[in-house]
Order: sequence, then structure tokens, then C-alpha cells
Amino acid sequence: MPIVAQSSIKLKTAIPGPRSQALLARRAESVPRALSIVLPVFVEKTEGAIIEDVDGNRLLDFAGGIGCLNSGHRPPEVLKKIQDQTEKYLHTCFMVTPYEGYLEVAEWLNAHAPGNFLKKTLLVNSGAEAVENAIKVARSYTGRPAIISFEDAFHGRTQLAMSLTSKIHPYKDGFGPFSPEIHRMPYAYCYRCAYNLTYPTCGIECAKKLESLFLRYVDDKSVAAVIFEPILGEGGFVDPPPEWFPTIVDICRKRGILIIADEVQTGFCRTGPVFASSKFQFEPDILVTAKSLSGGLPLGAITGRAEIMDAPGPGCLGGTFGGNPLACASAIGVMQMVDEQHLTDRAEQQGRAFERITRNWKDRFPLIGDLRGVGAMRAIELVKDRKTKQPAPEETSRILATAHRQGLVLLSAGTFKNVIRLLVPLVATDEQFEEGMAIIERALTEVHVS
Repeated sequence: MPIVAQSSIKLKTAIPGPRSQALLARRAESVPRALSIVLPVFVEKTEGAIIEDVDGNRLLDFAGGIGCLNSGHRPPEVLKKIQDQTEKYLHTCFMVTPYEGYLEVAEWLNAHAPGNFLKKTLLVNSGAEAVENAIKVARSYTGRPAIISFEDAFHGRTQLAMSLTSKIHPYKDGFGPFSPEIHRMPYAYCYRCAYNLTYPTCGIECAKKLESLFLRYVDDKSVAAVIFEPILGEGGFVDPPPEWFPTIVDICRKRGILIIADEVQTGFCRTGPVFASSKFQFEPDILVTAKSLSGGLPLGAITGRAEIMDAPGPGCLGGTFGGNPLACASAIGVMQMVDEQHLTDRAEQQGRAFERITRNWKDRFPLIGDLRGVGAMRAIELVKDRKTKQPAPEETSRILATAHRQGLVLLSAGTFKNVIRLLVPLVATDEQFEEGMAIIERALTEVHVS
């Protein structure tokens, strides 16, 4: 049965009002066109899972600042930590005069990252910067130059991170040349298997192809690390079969190749546990996180085996604003929420609610080719034809536009721009989650009927 219609949340359309229209005109004059926007409205204030724009429209947020707000907008615990920090100092640079907040964040990450071994953590400003530093550390420790990444991966927009990223448009179009010594192989995208096989009879051939890569394209003795997202983010929320991880890890361990888990989007309870690596039961040598780590302030982290993280010499790693005191204070507030409010359980609850609500959607909507995900990290892949699996980017765009008009902030993903992804704040109420799903259902119905 369809979800019940309108709830009591009282959302308003995300069509730009007069104040947003005036700000849009200023944006066109002052900001490069390359910095695109999803919704043409300007934010006035936020709370929990609700955004209010400058014209008084209330929007339900299923994007979470592109995965930065697992703890929600402006949670009291985070605000209190930030406010307390502003009474002390804003910046000194940890490399000049260090401070305790940095240590608290590093200690918490060292304790919660998977693996029963000593760990150390470096703090930086963003996910892309964290990825680049993870590669630096891996190369320093192994003395090897080459890195292996995967098709459909996204690791950031800075030079090395962009080189690791797979998708050409818009992320790499016109920005070459790219960093050398990066080699790529297909990810475990079962719905669109690169080898035209079917799980589980495939025998995880996509993971075993790593052996072939060493024979045909790059000497394994020159490979420093393999980097992957436990679940693809921008690539369409693709979750590999559980056997994929131990196969990749075993192949790498035998050759002294490090495992780097990019958990920028999967981290901080999005898949259930604090880190998806724990969900899939593997221990990365280096774990990268950012986004929801700090509740909306810029912060990234590289957590790894102590001996690996200590490979670069003094002064070889750093940055003026890395581990900024305010960002650290915010992260400590988020960590308090994770420990005390059981956000891991809430992610699992959202996942079960998604499965319950969508259990008959494939029967009702031929557009839906695949429903997938883990915990609260869920996706709907849309196709024009289920047999050919031809992507449906135009229909996806129309569904998003319909949802936006009904007051739901929603994002697409995927190499073919045909995946609807959910990044709902974990603090969203049951009513808010159901209302957002009802809007998606109505949008699917409208596009299906038309």
C-alpha cells in the first residue's frame, strides 16, 4: 500500500521566492558558473532535518549537506561544544601551539576505527585533503609509487584525489593532465557487472581480477596501496558482496600492499556501525573520514596503523588549519552523540524503514531497476528498461524536480546520473522519514503515469 499522504510537517515548495530570486541574481554576478546548485533557494536557518529558506519555506532535508550531517542540523550537543570553544580561542595552529581538542578527536578515532592494533590520527581540512595525505603516508611507508583505485569511485576534487576519481564529467572534464601511477579496475557493481556474471555464481571474479592487473598492467612490487570506498558514494551507493572485501584484502596482504578505506561518506554511522569497514569485517591499514565527522564544520582525518602513520618524518605532514579548534570541538560533540544517542541503532532503524516502505515498489514502478544499500545509506537506481538496464537520467531528473517542488531536498548519484540516494540525518523523526519517502513515492507515481 502507498504511504499515507501529507503529514503534519507542513513543508512548502522549494520554488525560489522573491528573496531567493534576488540572491540568485547576485550569485550569477559574483560566483563562477562551475559551482552549480541543486535547489535555487537560499537558507535562512536549520534544525534537525528541516531547512527553512529566506522566503519562509520549510524543506525536509534528505541530502544532509551531501552526507555531512548524520548528527543533524545544529544539534545542541555540537552547538554547546562550539560555543564553549569560542570563549577560549579560534586558532593557534596545532603545529605551533597544540591544544587538547585535537588529541581528543584523534584518541576517539583511534579507539573506534576497526583493528586491534595501535593507531595514530592526522587531522586535516576536508575529505580530499585526507585522501591525498593517506596516499602520501602509504607511499612513504612502502617506498612504492603506484596506487590502485576503482571505476565509479569518487575521492575528491583536488589534483591527486581527482586523479583517483573515476567519473569524467563534471569532475575531471578539462582538468588534465592527471597524477601518474594510478591504475584502475572495475568495482563490485553487481547490478552492472563488468564481466557479465551473476552473483553468487560469479565466484567474486571482480575481486580476483586484481591478480590479473598485476600480470598485465602494473608490477605488484611497485604498488603502495589499494584505495576504495566500502560503498560507492557518488558512484551510486553500490555495496559489494561481503566476500569481495576479504578477497581484495588477502591479495594485498600477500604482497605488502596497503588497504586504504575511504569512509568520507560511509563513516559516522551511515551504514550502521561507526565505520562501514566494521560492518564488512575488514581492517584497513589506513581509514579516511570527513563529512559527518564534525557536524558541518570542515574537518578530515587519516587514521592508520601507528607504524604506518609514523613513516613520514617530522614536518612532512601538516597544514595551517588542519584540526582547527572549532572543528575539533564540533567533532567532539558529534562523538558524544554517537556514544550517548546510539546513532548506530538509528541508522539500522532507517534502513529497516526503507526496506518496509519500498518492499513493493519494484512491482509498482517499472522505472526501478535496483533498490540497494546498507543501514541508512540507501539508493534507488532507475532504468528505462529492466532487461537492457538502460539508465534513466531524464526520469531521475524529473523525479528530483518533483520532490523539490514538494519540499524535499533530494540528490542523485551514479556515473549515469540515474540513482536517487538518501543521506537523511540520523536524527530525523520517524514522521519526517515517512513523509520524505511519501514524497519520493508520489514523484515516482507522477513520472510513471506521465
